[in-house]
Amino acid sequence: MTNPLFTELSLVIMVSAGLAWAALLLRQPIILAYILAGVLLGPSGLKLITSIEFIDHVSEIGITLLLFLAGVSLHPRQMLKLFGSSLLMTLGTGAIITVVAALALLASGLAPLEATVAGAAMMFSSTILVIKLMPTTTLHQQHMGALGIAILIIQDLIAVFLIALIKGTESMTVAGTLLGLLKGIGLVGAAFLAERYALRLVLAKITRYEELLNLAVLAWCFSVSIGAEMIGLNHETGAFIAGIALANNPLSRYLSENLKFFRDFFLVLFFFTLGAGLDFSIMRELALPVLLISALMLVIKPLLYSKALMMAGETEKFSRNLGLRLGQNSEFSFIIAIIAAESGILSTNASQLVQLTGILTMAASSYLQVSRLPSPLGLTKELKVN
Repeated sequence: MTNPLFTELSLVIMVSAGLAWAALLLRQPIILAYILAGVLLGPSGLKLITSIEFIDHVSEIGITLLLFLAGVSLHPRQMLKLFGSSLLMTLGTGAIITVVAALALLASGLAPLEATVAGAAMMFSSTILVIKLMPTTTLHQQHMGALGIAILIIQDLIAVFLIALIKGTESMTVAGTLLGLLKGIGLVGAAFLAERYALRLVLAKITRYEELLNLAVLAWCFSVSIGAEMIGLNHETGAFIAGIALANNPLSRYLSENLKFFRDFFLVLFFFTLGAGLDFSIMRELALPVLLISALMLVIKPLLYSKALMMAGETEKFSRNLGLRLGQNSEFSFIIAIIAAESGILSTNASQLVQLTGILTMAASSYLQVSRLPSPLGLTKELKVN
């Protein structure tokens, strides 16, 4: 007898794989292929997938692992270096983008709180897109790669803080905020101690067994996530703290690379459910605001980053190059929009406006990069650089 859930998950994977291959041929972000798969197979399309709610719950693992691996990349020494060289620039550009986007969203009819939250969701650039479209030598061996990653990591930190703020279970009072902060500090301390005196010893004994090593690290991630929920924090914050604690481990870089497949697989499901959840009945109402705000982001982000980089002492050519690479909305904008809608902070229309703007800016930015900058997916022979 056929298992409907098995059939539906298989269909999600097969269609997502086929569309991802087509996206690569068209020099488009693979994320867009996963979203399109959700549109085609979900309620707005062929209606072949009925287990959307189940897939949505499973896809939360992808967000958990995304934040966990973001934390793993933050070795304390690296954090201090980032804060010294890129913090002010990233905070400054982020604040300006938030204000400009919020004003545009206010003009489009959103309420002040909605416009502020949606504007903040638009400050981030896509880590996945920037890394995938930057040549390997530039990414790992040149100043542009190091600086670009520094900016993206600081943005990740801001995104984690914003997610925690939106999902906070404590009331927004001074006492509640202080209590939440104390809980976070306590969890950080406990996680660092547990990693140093327990997890590190376990991992050292199973280093030769890759499968068990990966399983132990996943268990660490989810145990701290559950611990965070038990003390009133959210599991995304717990996953990030687990990652930061693991960053001290000598195996952290190796473990991070090993777990990227798990993260990417569950993120396929996340972006699939995002596409399946788009309500096309309100598209006509949102079309003009989405087009205008997307155009605004595609213009202001590259210009703002370029100016900020030049003020920091970088050359004009370098600044324009990196500014264009950072000139789109992020996968975090989708996550924040969905979480804010679930929390009642954003309406369905506002959440979908943010999501559609993210889709459009990522598609347009991808084309601009592969047509103008060196990239593994460059449109010409001269621009195609691995």
